[in-house]
Amino acid sequence: MHEFFEHTADLGLRVMAPDLNQLFAEAATGLVGMIVENLNVVQLSRTVEIRIAGTDLEYLLFDWLNEVLSKFECEHLVLADFQVKVTDEGLTATCRGEPLDRERHQLGHEVKAITYHGLTVEQTADGWLAEVIVDI
Repeated sequence: MHEFFEHTADLGLRVMAPDLNQLFAEAATGLVGMIVENLNVVQLSRTVEIRIAGTDLEYLLFDWLNEVLSKFECEHLVLADFQVKVTDEGLTATCRGEPLDRERHQLGHEVKAITYHGLTVEQTADGWLAEVIVDI
């Protein structure tokens, strides 16, 4: 589950999941959902593999979301399905989506950057919680 919250000229994303793999997958889905409002129409025709080294979960989440944002900004890929594996050494992910189609994809917020401000990843009694604020 993810939800958005307002933060001055930024937009926050709060993610809750039962485990780290789902937390990171849901965070990516939430990020792309800020950019493309109708993710349900995205065809899963292209697969992209992403690997990120790192041990600090907050920095790993930051790098992961930056990579997903970069795929949209640089390659115009709308990724909508994320299979993520978080280990002690980093993250590996198989991501699926398609090239941006402005006629079918309804654009929402223009996300300029992921920020470190308010970035948290923590284990709770119910699973995992992450919060990240993006510059829009």
